[in-house]
Amino acid sequence: MTWMLLPYRRYAEFSGRSRRREYWMFALFYVLVMVALNVAFGTNEVTRGAGTFVYGSRLVGRGSWVAGLFWLVTIVPSLAVSVRRLHDQDRTGWLLLLALIPFLGWFALFVLMCLEGTRGANRYGPDPKNPAVADVFA
Repeated sequence: MTWMLLPYRRYAEFSGRSRRREYWMFALFYVLVMVALNVAFGTNEVTRGAGTFVYGSRLVGRGSWVAGLFWLVTIVPSLAVSVRRLHDQDRTGWLLLLALIPFLGWFALFVLMCLEGTRGANRYGPDPKNPAVADVFA
């Protein structure tokens, strides 16, 4: 649970580095909250259209307000942890603009978020996996 809430403690911190665990646990937390809101406030629909059945789920009433408020609270830490995740690989945070390219950009960002970060310090800060390592014999 600590990893899930760490981006909220580093709310608008766009500098530094974040591990894969921090990013993916935060993403899991977001999905779990949205699923819980959908279970509590959602409505499920099955409609027939164009010869197929279409399943849809949407939040109604107070649920949409709660989900909207949760999204507003989460957007800044989400952007910050994504930028820090790219920094962990010694890449610029501007690569998040790939999200504006449908499908190909989304896939590229997914792959980048799955890659391991650079070992040791890079231009964005010390290694988050082992920040105490120093060049003893340098």
